[in-house]
Order: sequence, then C-alpha cells, then structure tokens
Amino acid sequence: MGEFWFNTYTHQVEEGPQSDYRKLLGPYATREEAQRALQIAAERSKKWDDEDRAYEEG
Repeated sequence: MGEFWFNTYTHQVEEGPQSDYRKLLGPYATREEAQRALQIAAERSKKWDDEDRAYEEG
C-alpha cells in the first residue's frame, strides 16, 4: 500500500512523492485523506493556536 501526498502547487494528489518535497503535504494513508490535506492542515493549525492561547492565558 502506497503513501499519498498533496501537491500544493498543482492541487493534485500524488501516489508516492513525485514532486519536490517543498511542494508536498503528507504523507497520508489514503487518497481521500490527501485530497483533504489543506482542510486537515487548517484544522490542525487552529487546534494548535487554541492550545497556545490557552497555555498563555494559564
């Protein structure tokens, strides 16, 4: 079973890293998960921002 990557330049999913790593998000276990890469990244960033804010507020 291969890994899937999301290319942030082409917005295409690649099976196996085919492009320069600076253009890729991943790896993801499934093609569907890789297609949601930008949404997943945004959700994770928000979660980390919320955690940082809560830590700073004590």
